[in-house]
Amino acid sequence: MNSVSTSPLSIPTIDDVIAAHKRIKPYIHQTPVLTSRLINGLAGAELFFKCENLQKAGAFKVRGATNAVFGLSADKAGLGVATHSSGNHALCLSYAAGQRGIPITVVMPHTAPQAKKDAVLGYGGKIVECEPSTSSREAVFADVVAASGADFVHPYNDPRVIAGQATCAHELLQQVDNLDAVIAPIGGGGMVSGSCLTLSQLAPKTKIYAAEPLQADDAARSFKAGYIIADDAPHTIADGLKVPLKDLTWHFVSNHVSDIFTATEADIVMAMKLVWKHMKIVIEPSSAVPLACILKHPEVFKNQRVGVIVTGGNVDLDSLPWL
Repeated sequence: MNSVSTSPLSIPTIDDVIAAHKRIKPYIHQTPVLTSRLINGLAGAELFFKCENLQKAGAFKVRGATNAVFGLSADKAGLGVATHSSGNHALCLSYAAGQRGIPITVVMPHTAPQAKKDAVLGYGGKIVECEPSTSSREAVFADVVAASGADFVHPYNDPRVIAGQATCAHELLQQVDNLDAVIAPIGGGGMVSGSCLTLSQLAPKTKIYAAEPLQADDAARSFKAGYIIADDAPHTIADGLKVPLKDLTWHFVSNHVSDIFTATEADIVMAMKLVWKHMKIVIEPSSAVPLACILKHPEVFKNQRVGVIVTGGNVDLDSLPWL
């Protein structure tokens, strides 16, 4: 499936990825890759879990956020940064802004997990709440930027952010040889776009798959239709995957992704619980979607070496889905 990007933004290159990795290295972890013999047996494949749940601020989004923050000129940095986010980008940008010592304002839906709100506040961020819809989020955010003059760091439709997220796959290729495929969750498409950017240049034979909740399947429907379909306020336990694709991420998804799979809410909870129980690591629902899709489509991944990007571990422990 191919598409011509209509994005007015510049498309990042592999050189941008290498520069980003050098820029952010002092502020992030090189996260480990873990395996599970039991889960491999269930999947019928060899799975390599890239554990961004163990990343600074608990999520991969610290990579793109840090690249954007530390790429600002001194004058722009002085005005601070701002964004809208349901959670992980909010707290990751807050972490990065705190590392540079600049102001940060975040527009968050009032329904965002309290654990993520607390993390934003803990890193020194200011929260402005909105309704849980894309339209409300963007309207409230426009007022915030107009008042402050802060630099807008989009959660995913930003070349600086995509280049930063691409460093995750860049590390994975250095940690694991001969991957047949890589799969990551998709909401707005930042991590998937970054994976496309890195793998298309450095491992072009490695297939790229995306995984999405069935109850927020706008990316899957967009992929099949050949144009962006945006849902305003989908309902899913995977709170980090509720946002739609945008023009820049659509460029990467439409040109480099092999397929997008979906998982039910029950599939997601089962996969999340499986990882907690057998791998002894905390992952959030959004991070469980790729494993849920692998287990649902074993014929696609059978006997393959698959990189599974575990995107985050910021869970509200008072609201676990199996309680």
